[in-house]
Amino acid sequence: MLATAPPSPAEDRHALIAQARRALLDEGALTTRTAVEPWITRSWQRCLDRGLQPAQRVAFDMVSAPAQRRSREQSHALLRAARPVLDQLTRAIAGMRYFAILTNAQGIVVDVQGPCDRHDPRASAIGRVGIDLSEAAVGTTAIGAALSELQPVWLHRGEHFFDDNGSYSCAGAPLFGPDGQCIGMLDLTGVDVPERPELRHLVARSARAMEDALLLQLPHALLLRVNWPGSTLGSEADGLLVLDGDGYVLGCNSMARQLLPLPLCPPGSLRHCSDLMALPWPQLFDAARSRGTPAPLDLPLWSGLRLSGLAQAPHQAAPGSGWTAGHAAMAPIATSPAPLREAETALIRRAVQDARGNVAEAARALGISRATVYRKLGVPKGH
Repeated sequence: MLATAPPSPAEDRHALIAQARRALLDEGALTTRTAVEPWITRSWQRCLDRGLQPAQRVAFDMVSAPAQRRSREQSHALLRAARPVLDQLTRAIAGMRYFAILTNAQGIVVDVQGPCDRHDPRASAIGRVGIDLSEAAVGTTAIGAALSELQPVWLHRGEHFFDDNGSYSCAGAPLFGPDGQCIGMLDLTGVDVPERPELRHLVARSARAMEDALLLQLPHALLLRVNWPGSTLGSEADGLLVLDGDGYVLGCNSMARQLLPLPLCPPGSLRHCSDLMALPWPQLFDAARSRGTPAPLDLPLWSGLRLSGLAQAPHQAAPGSGWTAGHAAMAPIATSPAPLREAETALIRRAVQDARGNVAEAARALGISRATVYRKLGVPKGH
């Protein structure tokens, strides 16, 4: 008799996934040891609780035209921040037959970049702006799971809930705004491609770069980089906080929320940096104004912990390299040091120029009101 080759690791994994699906879908329970991660079974269960069944056809419906317009308008600042990161990301995955999808917090697609094969109906079905790819609409996917679980995910073939989605492999990561709220997600999807779980790290890293770029679009008087003592400040690993001229925290990135006690504030309220750090807050601005290369600061926290910090005026926050290219949104505003208030005004003026004089569009990109734009530029409203 001819010996048969043992199953490959990929075949073994597919068989274990199928076994897990049968256990949950047919028997209503999973064993303690399973081939799928707990968040996947939670997503499967949510689909079942909605009355969905794996054999149902998936429609991939477009949302209404008004909903599409609203989604694009609300995502304007995110799209602007994401553009340079998406450019780098699609270069990194060139040749892998994966493409990038950006959605809002409701799972509606707002941008698609990369080699999406429009001749393949499975790719073109999901690679369209305005498609609803939420968990409620298309079952377990990296998009719906990332938005529900608020963590980076990897999903391969049979781990999707619907049978129709069994040809997709996808990595996803949620995106958080400067206020800590989820504003959307970034997804990498391939059709009939080899399993690439390492893409979970790539998509998470890219999502963080988008968050940093979105944060740095906010008009601010001071950028504060923070990290543990001994870390080299100035990298993508930094926690970032942006402050106004009075020391209030206008926003921060995900790393800063891990390093500092930064619970979500009620809408419309701001937290002062002196509530976080046990030092006179004007010292941060003095450090940013000092001539020469800014020196790291010792930042004592009220908890007793200490961080290392770097205080920078907006014009000092030079674009980073590599995956922090999104920081180019805060390219130098002036060739010589300028007062912080003047730097803020210059940033707003540049946004208006980028919007070709459209104040409403500039205000959306900056995340502020039109009235604030007029006030900061000293222009009477209506001109």
